[in-house]
Amino acid sequence: MRVQGHRRFVLAAVVIAGMSASCERAAPPPPPNAAPAAFAYEEATIDSLQEAMQAGRLTSRQLADAYLARIEAIDRSGPRLASVIEVNPDALAIADALDKERRDKGPRGPLHGIPVLIKDNIDTADRMMTTAGSRALEGPPPDRDAFIVERLRAAGALILGKTNLSEWANFRSTKSASGWSARGGLVKNPYALDRNACGSSSGTGAAIAANLAVVGVGTETDGSITCPSSTNGLVGIKPTVGLASRSGIVPISHSQDTPGPMTRTVRDAALLLAAMTGVDPRDAATSGGAGKVPKDFVTGLSTDALKGVRLGILRGPFAGYSPASDRVIETAIEKLKALGAEVVDHVELPNAGKYDASELDVLQYEFKADLNAYLATRRGLPVKTLADVIAFNEAHRSDEMPYFGQELFEASQKKGPLTDAAYKTALAKDQRLSRAEGIDAALSKNKLAALVALTGGPAWTTDLVNGDHYLGSSTTPAAVAGYPSITVPAGQVFGLPVGISFFGAAWSEASLIKYAYAFEQATHHRKAPTLAQTGTLR
Repeated sequence: MRVQGHRRFVLAAVVIAGMSASCERAAPPPPPNAAPAAFAYEEATIDSLQEAMQAGRLTSRQLADAYLARIEAIDRSGPRLASVIEVNPDALAIADALDKERRDKGPRGPLHGIPVLIKDNIDTADRMMTTAGSRALEGPPPDRDAFIVERLRAAGALILGKTNLSEWANFRSTKSASGWSARGGLVKNPYALDRNACGSSSGTGAAIAANLAVVGVGTETDGSITCPSSTNGLVGIKPTVGLASRSGIVPISHSQDTPGPMTRTVRDAALLLAAMTGVDPRDAATSGGAGKVPKDFVTGLSTDALKGVRLGILRGPFAGYSPASDRVIETAIEKLKALGAEVVDHVELPNAGKYDASELDVLQYEFKADLNAYLATRRGLPVKTLADVIAFNEAHRSDEMPYFGQELFEASQKKGPLTDAAYKTALAKDQRLSRAEGIDAALSKNKLAALVALTGGPAWTTDLVNGDHYLGSSTTPAAVAGYPSITVPAGQVFGLPVGISFFGAAWSEASLIKYAYAFEQATHHRKAPTLAQTGTLR
């Protein structure tokens, strides 16, 4: 989440004892400044790994061992990315069981035995904690998996561990530095270690970019999947609110929160998204997708998907972050035209910016109510309410607030109940201006299939003293509307990735994924990070 002038609601190196038996058997970690060894599965895809496992050349156990060793080598040692907050102590046993099941019965589907990292605000009822990066939530694990975790396990995915994040999904302070949490420390951007990985799903972004797992899951309220995906050279999908359940996820806002895939390819994102969807009785919003969600999101993927598609290009205020990033969108526009898209340039998005202040107001109301409801489901923790968390932070100021405070917590605590007229009015205004009088109006007026914009600028240098110096993005309209968006790599600025986003009407994920796939296959802008100390100026 990003707040204040730079809109930081970007929903957005602790090692647990005995983190994994595999790490004990792995080669000793390299010294802090040593270059990491070549990795056998760098840039591996779900399909390539499934083919190898089906052919008997690879096992899930071998994959888990390899990724755990890589986490030890570059996340805990070497460049110390601090992107993985905790590894699953049962990962190897689960991998063995999945391998046996494959031998006995065959694979469950494309995710069978595939190592997945999930953000540490997503509940797992295992031996891992769920803390949102805060020491206030350290304690017994949740009693039940989040619904999306249930779905991933049912698909045969191997939950390898949890990723670090901007603490409390970056909804604690207006002065925060994205990617920092009291429990996990500061996530580094693997493209330039002095640059920010963007929040709040910074850990998932850095980890998947650096090949610490095959695919990852983030969460977003406004920009927390799309921004870290863009700045880490990934594909990120923020689904329509309700496509993927939010039950069992530490909340900010039931109006805007959603989990989503963060991957190195569009096809992997589509496969992961399909495994996460489903109607959940614990999340009423998921019933809205009945009859609107395809069986999968890979059927129909084609390099010709942009031919004849009418796309609208958004400029200011969704561009102008820097001349170099503007050149990325210009090059992307020419490629879209070359791929057969009918491009309508300089499309106006009505009401953009008119719901920024009220968005924050709505989120503060919902955060108080939703967090209190979530904490009531957790046993054995030192906090039960937002007021308790505020008091905990004050009592543990040196650990929890060494760099920035908790102004957003305090403002949220002062809000009344969700029956307040002020809340209802603000929510109705936001949804009207962003939906019927916003994205829907722009699509209808210009007869468009989707809108296209720069996702944001390149990663900024991390500054724990002054906080983020975030330049802007195109995330807010789709976030406030609860509509889908997908970001895909579109180029680099001084070695730093920059993405473009396709976004459109509610439940249009399948079409947006097809457009992003065609663009990706024609450009192949994704490049593996080099773990450089700083960005290049050449």
